[in-house]
Amino acid sequence: IKMKVLNFVSGNAGKISEVQAILGQVVKINSVKLDLPEYQGESDFITSSKCKVASELIKEPVIVEDTSLCFDALNGLPGPYIKWFLDKLGPAGLHRLLSGWENKSACALCTFAYCENPESAPKLFHGITRGTIVAPCGESGFGWDSCFFARWI
Repeated sequence: IKMKVLNFVSGNAGKISEVQAILGQVVKINSVKLDLPEYQGESDFITSSKCKVASELIKEPVIVEDTSLCFDALNGLPGPYIKWFLDKLGPAGLHRLLSGWENKSACALCTFAYCENPESAPKLFHGITRGTIVAPCGESGFGWDSCFFARWI
């Protein structure tokens, strides 16, 4: 049986490793680096738009991913703009950003979009982890890992 190949558009080696670990027994992950537009808006729009463009360029099955970190006290901000907030503020700055609010709860939202081919509409998949924004501690890991304490239920 020939294993299906799935093109994952990302320049982030950590994300590629995670997807390979999750799907590696089911499909072969082919890492593709494309210079896609930086869409602004909500996570579903961003991910769907990037997936559609990637599908038109690659003309094969493709997935793209977008990660958001949404602070409850800030009505979901920074959301999909977390990369830029993190670049400017760092994990300690993200924690300080909530210093004026008692509510430090947040959710990490991972949105994947899949297109079978350029003619198909993107299919969206969401993963949500609830947690709390804390002062940075431990190894930094991925981006904001050191200041997001996940609630595992």
